[in-house]
Amino acid sequence: MILEGKRLVVTGVVNRHSIAYAVAERAQREGADVVLTSFGRVRRMTERAAARLPEPADVLELDVNNDEDLDALGTELERRWGGVDGAVHAIAHAPPDALGGNFVGAPRESAKQAFETSAFSLNALAGAVAPLMEPRNGSGPRGGAIVGLDFDASVAWPSYDWMGVAKAALESVSRYLARDLGPAGIRVNLVSAGPIATPAAGGIPGFGDLADAVVFLLSDLSRAVSGEILHADGGAHAVGIGASRSPLAEAV
Repeated sequence: MILEGKRLVVTGVVNRHSIAYAVAERAQREGADVVLTSFGRVRRMTERAAARLPEPADVLELDVNNDEDLDALGTELERRWGGVDGAVHAIAHAPPDALGGNFVGAPRESAKQAFETSAFSLNALAGAVAPLMEPRNGSGPRGGAIVGLDFDASVAWPSYDWMGVAKAALESVSRYLARDLGPAGIRVNLVSAGPIATPAAGGIPGFGDLADAVVFLLSDLSRAVSGEILHADGGAHAVGIGASRSPLAEAV
């Protein structure tokens, strides 16, 4: 089991059809201890999903736009485990008026919300967990891995609008974090799922493949990999429009 003994924080589980749920499930089957995070009205849904994991997981309160929640998360993880080996960032949100084909007319505030929740939040989460991954008391390198879920931001997708811009920012944030956290042995990478449907898809084929890619980046097998975007889209990013697509490449 490639995650034996690892202690992981997984954000973004809404229900059993979330990519993050598949990640948490795979991680447990590979030997990891897992806690989930959620907040607000969604938390009860997350708790129901957490109860269906192979090993029911605790759900900790976390609104990534709330500094008090971020501080409390770090405190609770240190109390619970003493350290953390990995974190999964599966958080993204944009107001409806920042999506849907009205890019030029989107309100400034909505674009800011998309950036803060979908891109800056990776930095915020890293700030909460990185101190728990760093070496302490001369005990040698601890290190760890932070993995985010991406959506290919190299092109302009129909209707994706300011979420696409936010994902481009997420990719840049991950590279700067890889630069700054690398000396502490902390790797930062993204998994780009390509144009797939999300929780509403009802668990389309391929979510397990995505989860395996994330698990690889959380494991020591990827110890030489940082600052990368791993495309787990069946090659969809590499072929032109009209080419045969994998089950992962369902249109949004």
